[in-house]
Amino acid sequence: MTSKKPITYRDAGVDIDAGDALVEAIKPFAKRTLRPEVLAGIGGFGALAEIPKRYREPVLVSGTDGVGTKLKLAFELQRHDTVGIDLVAMSVNDILVCGAEPLFFLDYYVCEKLDVRVATEVVKGIARGCELAGCALIGGETAEHPNAFPKDEYDLAGFALGVVEKDRIVDGRSIRPGDVILGLAASGPHSNGYSLIRKILERARPPRGVDLLEPTRIYVKPVLKLLESVPVRGLAHITGGGLIGNVPRILPEKTRAVIDKASWPRPTVFEWLQREGKVAEAEMHRVFNCGIGMVLVAAAADVKRAAAALRASGETVYEIGVIEKSSGAPQVIVV
Repeated sequence: MTSKKPITYRDAGVDIDAGDALVEAIKPFAKRTLRPEVLAGIGGFGALAEIPKRYREPVLVSGTDGVGTKLKLAFELQRHDTVGIDLVAMSVNDILVCGAEPLFFLDYYVCEKLDVRVATEVVKGIARGCELAGCALIGGETAEHPNAFPKDEYDLAGFALGVVEKDRIVDGRSIRPGDVILGLAASGPHSNGYSLIRKILERARPPRGVDLLEPTRIYVKPVLKLLESVPVRGLAHITGGGLIGNVPRILPEKTRAVIDKASWPRPTVFEWLQREGKVAEAEMHRVFNCGIGMVLVAAAADVKRAAAALRASGETVYEIGVIEKSSGAPQVIVV
């Protein structure tokens, strides 16, 4: 009778030593993101953080998101250093529209077999995104799921927690007909529409100078600085659904946003996507941001100040439309 060889966790496809090596590799990058409120971060069962003491009536704001099928392009091109920025951006930009300051971020990285080099590149990007947003990379989770993922692929999820003073919440309720809409330029498609982008890539390759892995722009610091000095009535993060799907989420009943698509230059990447994919104009506005990554609504009297402050912070800003009275549910009209 032959004795059977003992089976280890590594034999089953999970390498605990690789996981430990990753934690050690990413600690320096996470350390650079820490804020004074962080009491305990990477390595514990839970991460601890205080609410900044300057808040009188703090309201917590949370957000979660992933990167979507943009990851498929990262696998194809073997570039893993920017998708972490995308991961942070998608959550912190979402909570920013409430007027919230992001405090900390957690990530979830899951793969079939852990490649410490690749995972370190991804987490370096996450840490960079946290630095851009001013929040702490306070913890996360890495998991190996043998035989559950394609070889050399991974998935990402992110979770952000922020805080806003109760009487400074931005929720769109004060938006009125006559208000003006400002658009902040996007860095590209951000992290939306990549299933369609990948379909178009089956027909053609992007022109020189177009980087489809350009990370999502993080608007946190310029917008938070603006909110200190200029009244803002509404903010919308332009993600999946484009301007058509996201701006109505902040509009009161019986109002509509009328947006002039000629008021900003459409970036080359979107012209190329529309041409090569023969994508209808309405579909472009329903899938992509078309060059506008964040929308801001302010009273007409405050718009020039708002635009000047954002430009001084390095943003490219366009006056793209107005709020009008309507008789039905909130909507966007692109003209």
